[in-house]
Amino acid sequence: MRAATVSAVDHNAGVRAGRVAVVAHSGKTLDGGLGQLRSELAAAGIDDPQWFEVPKSKRAPKRVQAALDSGVDLLFVWGGDGMVQRCVDAAAGSTAAIAIVPAGTANLFAANLGIPKDLRAAVEIGLRGRRQLLDLGLVNDEHFAVMAGAGMDAVMIRDADGTLKRRLGRAAYLVTGVRGTGIDRVATRVRLDGDKWFDGKASCVLVGNVGKVLGDFAVFPDANLADGLLEVGVVTAEGRWQWLRTVARTAIGKAPGSPFVEMARARKIDVRFSKATPYELDGGDRKKTKRLRISARPEAITICVPETRA
Repeated sequence: MRAATVSAVDHNAGVRAGRVAVVAHSGKTLDGGLGQLRSELAAAGIDDPQWFEVPKSKRAPKRVQAALDSGVDLLFVWGGDGMVQRCVDAAAGSTAAIAIVPAGTANLFAANLGIPKDLRAAVEIGLRGRRQLLDLGLVNDEHFAVMAGAGMDAVMIRDADGTLKRRLGRAAYLVTGVRGTGIDRVATRVRLDGDKWFDGKASCVLVGNVGKVLGDFAVFPDANLADGLLEVGVVTAEGRWQWLRTVARTAIGKAPGSPFVEMARARKIDVRFSKATPYELDGGDRKKTKRLRISARPEAITICVPETRA
């Protein structure tokens, strides 16, 4: 399935200030900050967009809904993957386009779409890029754009959040990743599109909508944001040595060939754990659960992307 193009060239030509909104994480910064964002929009003739700033990403959905209710058709989202996830979750199924300004730590969704960590370039893509309908994943009634993960992946993200991430940036994930290699495996059962697929002990379960994660690792080399499918990976590695071998294969794009990795694709994924297990989506820590109900949502969101990535 190919991504549907909503509109293709110059969106600035018909954009009115009242139809543009900005939802920004006030704790994130990029280049000249939010002041520069206002200036870039003003230079494009958008002098008074709806403007919402939130101190935490979990407060963004209400602002997104307020913008949608007022009839905006272009929504600039300022922040990282957690902020983008909260916003696409609220905007899924609407006709408004999302323009990402990657002001976070990892910015995996933006990186997979070719949106640079450059404020002026990101605004240009939002105003004049190509608008495309792309897939999302849905896990336990919450949308995600990048990946949902349980086990070691979730522990790594949970432990990196806060002071460590503020101090070390992306390197915080490497620190907590090394610590997390000692995590105990959990008895896990996975059904794909209703059929039994995995039954055994796992240290990590990943479901991906995109292919690349931190360090440009191609965890799911064949991932496609517009095929109506999600990538599924189960890691059975135990201990530091097995994890080192697994990560080494992933680093060279050969994760599917690892003896400690099983991979597949599906529209619906049902994961059950023998005990409550931490999980995350798009870098955001969630409460422990014994079950993940995951499904693909084809063409659920409109995203502004560079012409070269259309």
